[in-house]
Amino acid sequence: MMNNKQPLALLYVLMAGMTLLLTPSCKKYLPDARLTLGNDAAFTTTTYEPVLGRNTLFTGNFNIGNSTLSQPLDFKIINLRRKNGDPAPELTENHPTLVWKQPYLGDEKSLEEIEAKRKIEYHPLFEIREHSGQFLVWAGANSTFVKVRPDSGYVFDVEVSNSGGRRYFRDFRLKPFRERPYEPSNLDPITGNATSPAVNASIVNNVKGVRTSRNMGGGDVAVYFNRVGTGKSLTFKFLDSAQNVIDPNLFALTKWESLVHGFKMEKTNTQVKYEVAYPIPLITYQTKYTTPSGERARAVFRYERLGFGGIREEANLGIDFSIYQEGSWEIVFQFRNESPKFNND
Repeated sequence: MMNNKQPLALLYVLMAGMTLLLTPSCKKYLPDARLTLGNDAAFTTTTYEPVLGRNTLFTGNFNIGNSTLSQPLDFKIINLRRKNGDPAPELTENHPTLVWKQPYLGDEKSLEEIEAKRKIEYHPLFEIREHSGQFLVWAGANSTFVKVRPDSGYVFDVEVSNSGGRRYFRDFRLKPFRERPYEPSNLDPITGNATSPAVNASIVNNVKGVRTSRNMGGGDVAVYFNRVGTGKSLTFKFLDSAQNVIDPNLFALTKWESLVHGFKMEKTNTQVKYEVAYPIPLITYQTKYTTPSGERARAVFRYERLGFGGIREEANLGIDFSIYQEGSWEIVFQFRNESPKFNND
């Protein structure tokens, strides 16, 4: 006779046997966990032309196609060489590079607070971001040791991989332009020589001439960028058509404390000077000191006067600009043809 425990024991034995029988067949139907690198994955740009002396990030340059995205792709620059085939240690060896370790917000209260958010790391001057395929040229690359146009530049390949395999994309071109320390620039991108003495003002509204009372335009105001020494400062000056100094205090509506992201302002009857961190702007990020895109700083000088019929007119003069090289810089506005009218009609 079977006792009550025998059927239960037999059931356990049968269940264990079924598990052993089913386990191998179940594995057969598990999905393949490998990732796939789509044949249509490709770079959309094969020639890169950065301006040296500034951080340049090339984005949106890789199309993932049908590649599996449950795990990121891995990108690597390989075989970076000069156009003649020689090695390019100037781009592959590590160099001191200033990087952000905390986010820049635009509300920092001192130069020290800004500098505390940055540190020196060592990077190759030309890199690819490991999982995005974006290329980055660091600001430390300059024409004293990096080949620039009209030289043919550099050639390199890229390895793209994931657990499903790898592909190689070959013969990319890197053809840098020499530095342009400021924008807008009057410097030729190939020779670096000035093509004109100055650039035009970006903003000129309701600024009337003393002699003609006509409204001036950007072409009536020359803007000079002068690096006058080392340091970390930015100074604004104004000259009339006879190159006499214009007192900055005449721009009485100017918001001097928020004109640039600078500190320790010194305003006299000849100039306005700030302590600043470089580059300007520090990153591409919209703040109250920049254009809406955040790509350039915006400095606007304002004043008011009574026009014809006693109507109040607000006038403004300004420049949208970037400065990439650290130093003591001056931005000088000079009225080319006639001086501005500050007095009432």
